[in-house]
Amino acid sequence: MALRGPLGLGPGSRGPLDEAEAASEGRETPTLVAAGAVREDDEEDDGRGRGLLRWDGFSAWLHCVCVVGFDLELGQAVEVIYPQHSKLTDKEKTNICYLSFPDSNSGCLGDTQFCFRFRQSSGRRVSLHCLLDQFEKDLPVYLKKDPAYFYGYVYFRQVRDKTLKRGYFQKSLVLISKLPYIHFFHTVLKQIAPEYFEKSEPYLEAACNDVDRWPAPVPGKTLYLPIMGVVMKVRIPTCHDKPGTTQIAQLTQQADTPISVVLPTVHEVDLFRCFCPVFLHSQMLWELVLLGEPLVVMAPSPSESSETVLALVNCISPLKYFSDFRPYFTIHDSEFKEYTTRTQAPPSVILGVTNPFFAKTLQHWPHIIRIGDLKPAGEIPKQVKVKKLKNLKTLDSKPGVYTSYKPYLNRDEEIIKQLQKKRPSEAQSVILRRYFLELTQSFIIPLERYVASLMPLQKSISPWKSPPQLRQFLPEEFMKTLEKTGPQLTSRIKGDWIGLYRHFLKSPNFDGWFKTRRKEMTQKLEALHLEALCNEDLLLWIQKHTEVETVDLVLKLKNKLLQADRERLPVKADTMEKLRTHIDAIILALPEDLQGILLKTGMT
Repeated sequence: MALRGPLGLGPGSRGPLDEAEAASEGRETPTLVAAGAVREDDEEDDGRGRGLLRWDGFSAWLHCVCVVGFDLELGQAVEVIYPQHSKLTDKEKTNICYLSFPDSNSGCLGDTQFCFRFRQSSGRRVSLHCLLDQFEKDLPVYLKKDPAYFYGYVYFRQVRDKTLKRGYFQKSLVLISKLPYIHFFHTVLKQIAPEYFEKSEPYLEAACNDVDRWPAPVPGKTLYLPIMGVVMKVRIPTCHDKPGTTQIAQLTQQADTPISVVLPTVHEVDLFRCFCPVFLHSQMLWELVLLGEPLVVMAPSPSESSETVLALVNCISPLKYFSDFRPYFTIHDSEFKEYTTRTQAPPSVILGVTNPFFAKTLQHWPHIIRIGDLKPAGEIPKQVKVKKLKNLKTLDSKPGVYTSYKPYLNRDEEIIKQLQKKRPSEAQSVILRRYFLELTQSFIIPLERYVASLMPLQKSISPWKSPPQLRQFLPEEFMKTLEKTGPQLTSRIKGDWIGLYRHFLKSPNFDGWFKTRRKEMTQKLEALHLEALCNEDLLLWIQKHTEVETVDLVLKLKNKLLQADRERLPVKADTMEKLRTHIDAIILALPEDLQGILLKTGMT
């Protein structure tokens, strides 16, 4: 396997940017506004009175686009990286090369789409993309980008070609992004990849220019995204949406905007198609994912492995799966040794694999799902059985769930009866998604209720003292609440719910969920403290205190404003404005020499 440098992309292509050159030579770059910051002459107006740098629009959606080809002498190679200034380390390029092609045993003829996820190289300079960051707070937690990982969305073509030595044309078009919008990016690839394979680099450059003109990925807004003559209509969910609902406007056309594709979702996969071979065990798999148990999906192709892994991660929504997951994982992956070592217990991770070698390498893992070819929509395959791990010898072993795990909850026979009825795959997915949602909500509501009780009373918030602390989460105290306000209030499923909670409280998913909730509640306390300050008569306060104490107050208030801005505290705009007015009024009440100093003093 070898790596080639990015190729020129025909007329109008750009060379490496001044900033990129400076970074590669270890010099300080003048600004770091985005991954695609370029010269001033590339600046254009974004229609909102704000200058938008060339490739800023592109960087809001994608890190880069790669073309990976196969060379008889070199093996898999990155042939094109676009835009050309995009930065990828050698390790990242190597991962992309190997993850962009199916294993040779997969036998993927024709066109194949799949997804992978890989770790960003340590030491990489993080691009400060303010546009993206300001929208993060409105996203559901499970759609927030993970700064440590990239997604790769692949469109792979393998067709016979007698003119080539190898006898086959093999190439992948890969979109590299931080955004977990699986369905959206697969749809984009369906629109552009087939024509790219016919028309080559100039077509790719034109497609990237279209992406650069897209509006920012704002949650909650209906977005019209033109690409190569097609207009896609999408809506990114917000954290305020009711879970389980899809809020996409109907196919209504704006003037001069012929809409070709309406996407009902940006991130969801076909849940029923993926769970179809194992739906008898879907509740047990939900438990394994909830508890962050090590899980391997062995599949015949990257499409099936990646879809199934993503469906598993998706099944505990709206909870976020906080551990690592790899929709498609190969023996060449830079984390291969870390994840397959026998010297320690398997890590909390979900791996999707296709190479028969993994049947031997991972046979010590506690939970393995072996699936066959996924059937076309609407067909219900023969259901696989739960088998003992010792029966898994090779990847040729029969499909099944290989585990000795004993579920905490009794199986819900009602959902199995529903899913055995013949109906369209889309309808089955809706039923299964609603079932998982209700199961997750029944489980999480008692936790939410208990955590809300850890919040101090609003009357305990004093403007002249630091905000009060949250009470400590006490597992045994929480367990006592389950007797009266447990999941039995909302779920018909019986079983050892207490045992499931005890196991969950030790899992990475609880740790991630509680840290998120604690941060949100701490920020809420800070916001309430700011409001309490705003409601005080501060001019009356300074009359009773010394100049030194007044100056100290001004500096503290300025710091409060800075913190509210930096941490994006849930504070109303008029509260912030009121506080600025208070600060100005206090400064004007001080002697002139102090006024001058305090007006110049930034928010430190």
